[in-house]
Amino acid sequence: MEISLAAETIFHLGPIPVTNSMLMSTVAAVFLIFVIYLLQKLPKTSLFYNFFEMIVEWLYNLATQILGEEKKVQQILPIATTLFLFIITNNWLGLLPGIGTIGFWHQQEEGKTLLPLLRSGNADLNSTLGLAISAIFIIHYFAAKEAGVFNHLKKFFNLRGIFSFVGILELFSEFSKILSFSFRLFGNIFAGEVLLMVVSFLIPFFAPLPFLGLEIFVGFIQALVFTTLTLVFYGMATSHQEEH
Repeated sequence: MEISLAAETIFHLGPIPVTNSMLMSTVAAVFLIFVIYLLQKLPKTSLFYNFFEMIVEWLYNLATQILGEEKKVQQILPIATTLFLFIITNNWLGLLPGIGTIGFWHQQEEGKTLLPLLRSGNADLNSTLGLAISAIFIIHYFAAKEAGVFNHLKKFFNLRGIFSFVGILELFSEFSKILSFSFRLFGNIFAGEVLLMVVSFLIPFFAPLPFLGLEIFVGFIQALVFTTLTLVFYGMATSHQEEH
């Protein structure tokens, strides 16, 4: 059994390496696209449709509690819903049997090692970093759209005395948000992946089941935390513009 911190490259598309975590994220995205397509075809009275309607309504209520204003909720809700569904799908698909254990053997100096075909997308720091950068970029896009690009940039680049120092702190804060977003999600999902792998290796069959249930809960919580923080940071960015 070998535990790799970095995602393993499966093949190349020209000069671009395709890793097993990228492949898993693609599977998650295709799965969600299929679900959305299916929802458009199903009657609104079906149980499956009502289940997803309940999820969207729950996220709408969460956004309303955090932001308060209907205009802000309507603006950020599609993004927040997409982030939540993609993250939780990626987290839970990574717990399916065979993920991380089915692959092919390749020869290394120390002997043959298993190269998994699929690996949880969020167990790769590159994936979580991409999600974090996307979330922060979207937040600043909406903030700049509301206040104007120049007024928004003055928050970070202001040459008037002490405000220049405050701007540097604000800029540093934005980078720390990206790191916090990405490492929190990556750390929890990767740790869960390692825990399940170790327990399954030492005591197979029934012993991993309690840990599997725990990881299902952790996958949900991490998707919720990421989405909630996105809403909070969006509310902070837009309220700051309103004060000015």
